[in-house]
Amino acid sequence: MKFNSLVGKAIATAAAVLMACSVNAQDNERAIDLDALLKQLEDGKFAQSEQNKQREADFAARSAEQTQILRDTLARRDAMLRDSETLETEFEQNEFKLADLNGALDNRLGSLKELFGVLQQVAGDTKNKFYNSVISAQISGRAEFLDEMAQSMGNSSKLASIEEIERVWFEIQREMTESGKVTKFTTEVVEADGSKVSKEVTRVGPFALVADGKYLDYDSVTETVSELVRQPQDRFLSSIDDLESSNGDLIGFGLDPTGGSILGLLVQAPSLKERVEQGGLVGYIILIVGAIGFVLAIYRLIALSITQAKVNKQLKSDSFSSNNPLGRVMQVRDKYPHADTESLELHLTEAILGELPKLGSFLTIIKIISVVAPLMGLLGTVTGMIITFQQITLFGTGDPKLMAGGISTALVTTVLGLVVAIPTTLLYAILNTRNKNIVYILQEQASGVIAERAEKTASK
Repeated sequence: MKFNSLVGKAIATAAAVLMACSVNAQDNERAIDLDALLKQLEDGKFAQSEQNKQREADFAARSAEQTQILRDTLARRDAMLRDSETLETEFEQNEFKLADLNGALDNRLGSLKELFGVLQQVAGDTKNKFYNSVISAQISGRAEFLDEMAQSMGNSSKLASIEEIERVWFEIQREMTESGKVTKFTTEVVEADGSKVSKEVTRVGPFALVADGKYLDYDSVTETVSELVRQPQDRFLSSIDDLESSNGDLIGFGLDPTGGSILGLLVQAPSLKERVEQGGLVGYIILIVGAIGFVLAIYRLIALSITQAKVNKQLKSDSFSSNNPLGRVMQVRDKYPHADTESLELHLTEAILGELPKLGSFLTIIKIISVVAPLMGLLGTVTGMIITFQQITLFGTGDPKLMAGGISTALVTTVLGLVVAIPTTLLYAILNTRNKNIVYILQEQASGVIAERAEKTASK
């Protein structure tokens, strides 16, 4: 059937060629020989038949090859299934054997296994201590050994050797020994500006590292020694100089037994300047007003002290001087020797009243400052709380550091207001007392002069 279809296609092709040739003959006025055309069709039919036979032979050959491939594949599959069953059986048998061997191992180890478990735990705990110890800045590589040992014992059934156990004991003993020493060694130190400099570092047991009068910090992650950007107060730094210059003598030194926690808090503590800056604009205004009050108070204290000294000197002298209030008041008596008692009293009162503004100058301003200072502190407190509530409204209460600025302003301004108000109030009380004492002396002496003039008038 397939061959007949091919013959039909060939005849159809020949007919199409014949029609094309007739068209070309009509166009080009050329004649074609029908015998030659038939010969061409026979040759084409024979060639087509040979090609078809070759194709059928190739197909038959490939079909046999594919059948053989299928058979080989099925054979390999069956072999692999048999191997899988064998391996699965062997695996199950090995699991039973392994369980029996582990049980036998546990029975033989007994308490020794518990010993190795404790050793692994001790190695892990000691490793963490060595990582954070400043002794590792001088003696490196201790924590790595313990870490490798703990991981090896935890991830496999390998037991620690006698040498490893002895080294764990040795490292713990060396840590204890070095904890009681104050030693010096040379290492690279990262300064505050980021540069690395080789320095002689003094180590105080496991508590502190110092060099050139400054505290140092040991970073266990990078294994570097760096200078603290912020140093603690001067009273702690002065002990470093004493330590570095000592020759084995007992000295007082500030160390941190918590491994750096207390030192970190001391470093973060703000200085006096930073505390004042936390007060903001209101805090600066309070300080300026307080400075003005202190200057005026000191000036008036000195002036009143000098005046009181002159008045006391005038009380012991019979001649009246115009360089003190009492002398000027007493000169009124000599100025009006024939005035009656009432007139003299009026003149003395006038002289005393004239001295009062000089004696009480600036006292009112000092008193006002002592009253206004705490009110300004209260203003800063309210301002700081407003800032705090604004931060809470915007960011919530999740992070206390966001509210720290407003709270610091509130508290610092209150403190500054009280710091200014308390001493200015005391200074005002002292100045007012001295002023009144001088006025009392003037009034007392004036009353004596009036009484003396009244007695003279009465005797006449």
